[in-house]
Order: sequence, then C-alpha cells, then structure tokens
Amino acid sequence: MKRNTAISITILLLCLPLTVGSQSIVNTKHNLSVSGIGTVKATSETEICIFCHTPHNSNGPAAPLWNRASQGIQYTLYSSSTMKTSTGQPDGSSMLCLSCHDGTVALGNVLSRSSPISFGSITTMPAGTPTNLGTNLADDHPISFTYNSALATNDGQLKDPSAIVAPVNLDKSSKMQCTSCHDAHDNSKTKFLLASTQGSALCFSCHNRNYWSSSTHSTSVKTWNGSGSNPWFHTPYTTVADNACENCHKPHTAGGPARILNYQNEEDNCLNCHNGNVAATNIQAQFTKTYRHDVYAYTGIHDPAEPALMGTKHVECVDCHNPHASNANTATAPNVNGFSAGVQGVNMNGVAVNPVQYQYEICFRCHADNPATQRYIIRYRGTGNRRLDFATTNVSYHPVEGIGQNPFVTSLISPLTASSKIYCTDCHASDGSGSPAGPHGSNNIAILKSAYDTTRFPVLGTGWTSSDLNAHWTLCFQCHNLSTVTSIHTNISSGHFFKYVGCNVCHDPHGYDGTLGVNGGSVSSAFEKLVNFDTSVIRPNANNGKMIDIPNRKCYFVCHQNANNTSGVYHAHLDAGSPF
Repeated sequence: MKRNTAISITILLLCLPLTVGSQSIVNTKHNLSVSGIGTVKATSETEICIFCHTPHNSNGPAAPLWNRASQGIQYTLYSSSTMKTSTGQPDGSSMLCLSCHDGTVALGNVLSRSSPISFGSITTMPAGTPTNLGTNLADDHPISFTYNSALATNDGQLKDPSAIVAPVNLDKSSKMQCTSCHDAHDNSKTKFLLASTQGSALCFSCHNRNYWSSSTHSTSVKTWNGSGSNPWFHTPYTTVADNACENCHKPHTAGGPARILNYQNEEDNCLNCHNGNVAATNIQAQFTKTYRHDVYAYTGIHDPAEPALMGTKHVECVDCHNPHASNANTATAPNVNGFSAGVQGVNMNGVAVNPVQYQYEICFRCHADNPATQRYIIRYRGTGNRRLDFATTNVSYHPVEGIGQNPFVTSLISPLTASSKIYCTDCHASDGSGSPAGPHGSNNIAILKSAYDTTRFPVLGTGWTSSDLNAHWTLCFQCHNLSTVTSIHTNISSGHFFKYVGCNVCHDPHGYDGTLGVNGGSVSSAFEKLVNFDTSVIRPNANNGKMIDIPNRKCYFVCHQNANNTSGVYHAHLDAGSPF
C-alpha cells in the first residue's frame, strides 16, 4: 500500500504544473495541452508535462525523464571565419528542444502513448515561424560546443567560463546548449530566456566585446521615427542602447548566417538605422550619388577575419567603421576620430596595424598597395599608391602623413599654416550643405566634397572671373587664397592659367612616389609645390622624352604639339623662385 501511494505521489508531482518563482508553465506557450494559451496545442489532452516528460521508460538524458524519441537527423551547423572552435551535431539538452523545434517530428509523438496525441490539423511546429528552426542551424547561435578557458583565451572576446554568472550556464559537459540561454518552464523574461535582453544583458553574460562600453551603440537613446521599416522588428525595445547587440544581430533564423546578422546584405545591418530614421544623419542617401564607396556593389566578399591589406576589391561599412567601437569622440589630423575607432589598417610603411592610430591608415587598406583601386588621372610621376605619394621623403606632398616640405606656402588661408596636417577626408567627403562627414558619396569626381574640374581644356572664354574660378575649383580655394594663387600663376603661365587649364593639370593633389634624379627630376624646384602633370594634357617632348625642358623651364602641352613635335610647341614657364 505504501509503495503504491509513493508511485501515485510521484506521478502526481510529475504531472502538476511546474512553477518557477511567479511564472507557471500553465500560462506559457509550452503548455501544449488543450488548456494552453498558444495556437499550437492538443485538441483534447489535459496533461501538461506529458509532452516532454514521463515517469517511466524515458529516453536519455536521464535527468529530465524525457518522453520523446531521438530523431537521428543530421543538422546543417553554424560556421563562420571568426569562430574559434568547431561545432558537432547537437547533443545533450539541445536535442530535447530540437525534438519539437526542428519541425521534423510530430508534436504528439511521445514515448508514453501508443498513438500520437492529436493536435488537429497541426502536426509539427508551423513552418516559416520563429518556433520552427528547421534542420538548418547555420543561421542560429551555435550550440553543443565545448566552452572552456582555452576557447575563451583563443577567442579573446569571450568571458572565461568561471566568469559566467548564473542563471546563464553551461551543461555538465561544459558545453553551450539551448538551456544555457533558455528555461523551457519560465517565460517571465519572454522567449523563455534566462535573463533580460535589454541592453543585451544576456549576450554579455558570455561575450565581452572590446570597446563596447564607450561606443555610441551602447549608449545612444535614439528612437525610430516611424518611417520606413522598423529596425528592431524582432525585439520589444525602442532605443539603440536597449537593443544593443540586436541592433544588428538575431540569435535565431538570422538573415546573414555567419555572425547571425539581421540581414544577408552587410550594409542593410547599418543602413536600417543610418537612413535618417534613427541616426541623425542619412548616410544611405549619400550612396545614391554619382561617385561613392558603393557598398551595394558587393555581398559576401568582406570578411571580418580578412587581412588589413586588401586583396579583393570591395567596400562595406565595416571596412571603415567598427560598430562595437564607433563613438563621437573628435580628434585632430592625422589622428583617427571616434567614428572609425577600433578599425584595422595599413601604416605608412605598408605594415598592418590593428587598431589604427591615424585616419589615413584606413584609407591605405585600399588606396595604397591594392592594384584593383581605380585611378582617375594618370600622371607623369607616381603609381597611384597613396601611401607612397604621401611619403614624407618625397619632394612634395599634401601634409597627410606629416608636415609638408615647403615652409613658405603663402597662399594658405588661416588657420592653416605650412606646419598644418590634414585628413584625407578634408578633401574626400560627401558634398552638399549639411551632408554627413566622411567619404560616403559625392556628385564630384573621386568623392570630393567640393568642385574640382578635371576636364582637359575648360571652355572658359575671355570673360572669366574670380567667381568662375572659384566655382570650378572650390575644393582648392577652401584652403588656398584665390587672389594669391591667381596673381602668381598669371605671371608664370603667359595668361593660360585657368583660361585653358586648371589646378589638376599641373598639380597632383596627393604627391608622388619619386626621388630627385628620376625621370628628369634633377632639379628639386621643378617638382616642388605638387607639380606632377596630367599626361593627357602635358606630355614628354617626343624628341627627347623630357616632360620639362629644365634649362628653359618649359613644359609641352598636347594641344600645341604636332605629330612630330617639331613645331607648334607651347611653352608654359615655370618659375622656380615663385613663393607659391
């Protein structure tokens, strides 16, 4: 009698609704009985625990007295270039969850019943819903991998297992499982999660992202203005800071499988907020302009694990911005500002650096030793390698890597001086009043922030005015005084300056990777002041191969040369003593 009573009590306890704190499984969607609150539930079965547990003849693991059979399914696993371990097929408690949530086994198939419990027209978790993960787990947070100190050390941004704070936990084999984040009996924090996802508190139980605490994405209280698509379609939160990791990541059924991103196209994970609907500036609009860093042109090429020196031509937002580190801190040239903090690059010596210290090191990833990058102008000297063009050992260069060579730049507009340094983005940036900083897009060639006429022979006419000059070369005259420049060049060009050619024809806005004594550059003053000709306008003399007639200080324009270059040569006089 006592034995029968004990058995009856055990069965009763197993079938009673499990309560954790103030949360009862009765009032969650995991109550699959006829009394359940969800749309997926049995047609008449009144027992609640039976769908997962049985007191007799259970399927292992033994602890939960599992009432469902093993599936024997091969799953497609999560993988990425940044994961520092490999995952095997799901095991342990994760298999218990997948017995319903992979959508392959009927919900009513339990070991303790000789026939399936009826769910009416619903057989498995409905396809296409968040509750049906399918057998492709490549778009879900990885599970069933060993999480130990060695992994944490190798990864560098995972907490040591000893630092993981309850209720988040590993299983008895030190593996990350579904139950590390979820408690099937308690839905008080939504989605049966063990901890709140506000501010990504659950994520940071294990993850320890570098720079995050001071980044804008962790502190911003910006909200969605209601226009366009909701950037936070899978969370209940309404600010950037509260969404935190989930601004970009989706732990299950992610659009971009590797690194479980919200969207497959990399830029969409940024531009769903940076389109003027959350962030203050509309970056997305800049990518519709004629010249742009075309993030839409490439998908699946960028890899966070790629080397700093680019081997494959592409550009994505995260090539220049680290979303875990980006902040609003300002800086002075050439130091990198907060918007590009925590990004890798290439220094002036061609060596990879991570993170960058100077802004130009980001630009050098693509615009230095990468032959795939487009050159707009072919010049007499130089190869278009901007790292070498700006080298401080050159005769002349704009002061990006260091202070310029010429101590007497009389045309500079205050507060600029000959000792000033500048950013690449002082010239290359979005055009138009109120446009966001940075070289996102421009209607000017080479993503220049202001007009810079590169046509060979502008039809200017005799009525050319200072206003006309400024309109065609606005970029130059934001730093150089128009009156000073005009006076100097009118005297040395026989009146041809600005009337037939512009700044670009004679001056290389970067510099050139050459030394004196190479290609006719035997007189330093001949190549000072960024003189480096556009070869579509000024070419070497066909008789001697010289770009400049050094003794007579003359250069040869294409428009004045005949087939044999024996007559009709126009000489533009270069005054070595010019203070400009």
